[in-house]
Amino acid sequence: MSRTPSTAGQGPDSAPKGELRQSMTQLKQAFFSVALFSFFINLLMLVPPIFMLQMYDRVLSSGSIPTLVMLLIVAVGLLIVMGLLDWSRNRVLVRAGTRLDALLDRRLFDATFFRALRSPDSGSTQPLKDMVTLRQFMTGQGVFAFFDAPWTPLLLGLIFLFHPVLGTIALIGALILLTLAILNEFLTRKPLGAANSEYIKESDYASSNLRNAEVLEAMGMTGRLRDRWQDLHQNVLGLQAIASDRSATLTAISKSLRMILQVGILAAGAYLAVEQVITPGVMIAASIIMARALAPVDQAMHAWRGFIGARGAWDRLNKVLESTPAAGEHMKLPEPQGRVSVENIVVIPPGSRTPALRGVKLELPPGRVLGVIGPSAAGKSSFARALVGVWPTYAGDVRIDGAEINNWDREQLGPHIGYLPQDIELFAGTIAENIARFGEVDPDQVVEAARKTGLHDMILHLPEGYDTRIGIHGGALSAGQRQRVALARAVYGNPRLIVLDEPNSNLDEAGEQALVQTIQQLRDEGRTVVIIAHRPAVLSAVDEILVLKDGQTAALGPRQEVLGRFTRPTGVSGNPIASQS
Repeated sequence: MSRTPSTAGQGPDSAPKGELRQSMTQLKQAFFSVALFSFFINLLMLVPPIFMLQMYDRVLSSGSIPTLVMLLIVAVGLLIVMGLLDWSRNRVLVRAGTRLDALLDRRLFDATFFRALRSPDSGSTQPLKDMVTLRQFMTGQGVFAFFDAPWTPLLLGLIFLFHPVLGTIALIGALILLTLAILNEFLTRKPLGAANSEYIKESDYASSNLRNAEVLEAMGMTGRLRDRWQDLHQNVLGLQAIASDRSATLTAISKSLRMILQVGILAAGAYLAVEQVITPGVMIAASIIMARALAPVDQAMHAWRGFIGARGAWDRLNKVLESTPAAGEHMKLPEPQGRVSVENIVVIPPGSRTPALRGVKLELPPGRVLGVIGPSAAGKSSFARALVGVWPTYAGDVRIDGAEINNWDREQLGPHIGYLPQDIELFAGTIAENIARFGEVDPDQVVEAARKTGLHDMILHLPEGYDTRIGIHGGALSAGQRQRVALARAVYGNPRLIVLDEPNSNLDEAGEQALVQTIQQLRDEGRTVVIIAHRPAVLSAVDEILVLKDGQTAALGPRQEVLGRFTRPTGVSGNPIASQS
């Protein structure tokens, strides 16, 4: 019976709902504190207009200097308190953003890694960038508009208490500005959203080209790919320009309108003061309070692009977390001995609908060495990925010591598996760290792995020996040296199952002889080894050979028997060529 690809402890029914929202819920105390601080900050924002009111209506009319001094001391003290509250509010939000990152960083990294593993086209760090975007918006000034906005109706009501005419002017202005803000959202949402999506594509495209800079430069492809990148870039700029033009127009209208409102309410206040309906102090206070009441709308419009970006980041993060459930916990099993069972597996590569393997089955006891051969696209590398659990099986099972590979805890099983992929990747760090898999470096085991793979003398001749630093792509080492370091990494810690995908593709004759000796030593130690090979040199070290053709088993048996049926010598090269019979 076929089944969907499985992962350790993961399935569609176990996907968490609203995981990002749940993390935000854990920050509710911080948001409550920010709301409380905002309450007192907005309350203290009334200090300047009240101070002005008292200046005009009490100090100037009475000429009392002591009253002026006392009012000044009280006002300055309250404004210092307001500054401290605003400072505290910023600190709380910064720590809330850091806390959100801490709650999700490991989970998000694992989800990003898993998406890259299961779907190479999704191998982007965009989710990690989205987390930065969301955190930066949370800790920016734009978010305060949401905490200050509830005060707008209250401040407008206070202006109505001064005089209905002044309140009406402020209310009409607020409604017009709110309409402009809504219109800004309506007109810029789609182009900004599309621009963000296109920017992600552009960024991923540029990153992909940079990873292959040598090929592009050597074959003169840089210009053509730069032109393609430029097309993507111009598309992003065009969409951003549309959104910016619309937003700039509305922002300019909003700015002019605020100025007009300030002039209008002062003019109305002056008229009412002349008619002795209100005092000059009320006129000034109403102007200041109206400016404060409209400030959240102004903040929102200026921070709108950041809000759109944060909202898009939120949506994308939600999709990543919901589509990539967290790994479940597994009971710790006894250490594996290396017995491998492959039970009629069907493997479909990520992003494809066509099986790369169909109905492959075999048994490997500990200490057995299996060679896997076959023409290109026969499914050899897919077989290697399925053996180590990198690709899930669509049907059938891969079992290690009787347990399905995805039922093992990966942190427990990983040290007992050695894997050398076809595409060699080393990581930024020292050679010793790369061999030790970036765990705690055990010098004895590092040297043992290097000696076992014939690498020790070569490393000693490097300027800094085992402490030689290499780049992300193994810079400072030749292709053959990188392959041998990766081979030493695969055998580090004496794993029970070792899978090598074309381990001699970059090796010279001496390197191949060292590889054969390594395989023989691994067999003598009781390790289970699977070697995928195109070149015949390493096949002398295998016990059995599996021949794959079109994703199916064409032959499986002892080395001499299979080679006798499926290969024949050809001239000087001695390379095995598949028999046409």
